[in-house]
Amino acid sequence: MKFINATTCPWKHAIGEDGPKPDPDPAPYRLLTLEQWHAVRAHWGADVKVAIEFPNDADIHQLAPDLHRIALIVLDFPKWTDGRAYSQAHLLRIRHKYTGAIRARGEVLVDMMQLLARTGFDEVVLRGDQSQAAAQKALELFAPVGFYQGDVAETRPWFLRSAA
Repeated sequence: MKFINATTCPWKHAIGEDGPKPDPDPAPYRLLTLEQWHAVRAHWGADVKVAIEFPNDADIHQLAPDLHRIALIVLDFPKWTDGRAYSQAHLLRIRHKYTGAIRARGEVLVDMMQLLARTGFDEVVLRGDQSQAAAQKALELFAPVGFYQGDVAETRPWFLRSAA
């Protein structure tokens, strides 16, 4: 899991004088809202990778035709008790075979690290009061043994892995 510092991240919003630009020009390391992406996707160069902020109440399947053009998908946790982004990440990895980066943002707590990793996230922006060291420790807790159930990285349950 990669821990992201939002202030030093190279992916930047397309901002104009009055806030987010409704139709930003293609440029490297652009972080677009879903609305911005819909406005520019027809003329966005296939060779210019983009990052999309995707709301957790939208249907993730709408990104399927463009996944090969998207380098990063940022999924939102508006509350730590709202787990819809877990399902979105899982669908991206398992059903759509998305290989780009998936980032968790919002109310991301140390307690969520294991499930984030198991559902397909590979980057996180921790909530400000959370410790990166504690998050790393939480990730390593089951690393030597693994989990009984399958996940996005290893879909077979433990009993099928040990017999192979």
